[in-house]
Amino acid sequence: MEKLIEQMQMDMTLQDYSPKTIKSYLWHIRDFSEYFHHSVADLGEEDIRKYLYHVKQEKGYGRSYLSQAYSAIKLLYRSTLEMPLPLGKLRGPRRTVKLPIVFSHEEVKKLFDSTDNLKHKMVLMVTYSGGLRVNETAHLRVFDIDSKRMQIKVRQSKGRKDRYTLLSEPFLKKLRVYWKAYRPEEWLFPNRKGDGPIHASTIQRLFQHSKQKAGIKKEGASVHTLRHSFATHLLEQGINLFIIQKLLGHKHIQSTLIYLHLQKHPSHIENPIDTILVDA
Repeated sequence: MEKLIEQMQMDMTLQDYSPKTIKSYLWHIRDFSEYFHHSVADLGEEDIRKYLYHVKQEKGYGRSYLSQAYSAIKLLYRSTLEMPLPLGKLRGPRRTVKLPIVFSHEEVKKLFDSTDNLKHKMVLMVTYSGGLRVNETAHLRVFDIDSKRMQIKVRQSKGRKDRYTLLSEPFLKKLRVYWKAYRPEEWLFPNRKGDGPIHASTIQRLFQHSKQKAGIKKEGASVHTLRHSFATHLLEQGINLFIIQKLLGHKHIQSTLIYLHLQKHPSHIENPIDTILVDA
């Protein structure tokens, strides 16, 4: 089994999977193999179905875990074992679509105003102003701030792709104040030791602290809410969806279309109930 795991790890590395995905997939394959106690090469579609049912019903794992297990097994057979099993009838779990949480402009301002530490404030501001994921913020380098072209370079983000996003003049002035105070050399936001970038979990904690201090009650809001808010606010300004897609680094426009459900309705739309209530 270990030889197969080693081969799959090599295959995934060559296919440029992230280290985190490789680790997760290999864990699923080990669990899959241990469930049957014999070679996975001897298993078929019904065995896979039985295992996935076990994961969902007996272990009680949710859709995300089940989906990842399904993807790992599919990769094992189709790529590493080169056994094109007829998995057409074996569907992964249906994807549920939930609308993300979005802050209003006023809530974003309250969040910033409630963050006293200058470094922490800049972390939250750059996340919102660039529509960044938390790991993208954490791994920003000083030279990623391009003041001549007024852009922020986001390196090797999701999908291992570079992209550029917005840099505003007022925010650049605040960044310069931050730089003079802290003098970061390589990482824009270094960790406490100064030997690496700030950790994503640290950003999550400082966000929650500022959110609580600001009195924002929206349950489930996280640092990622700033990215959702950035996209939604751009859409409300009338910015083209394809431009927003490019700024966010979405591979497919379908990922960006969700923000159509989040923008405020135009003020000129009259609710049909208004006519009824006038005479009520």
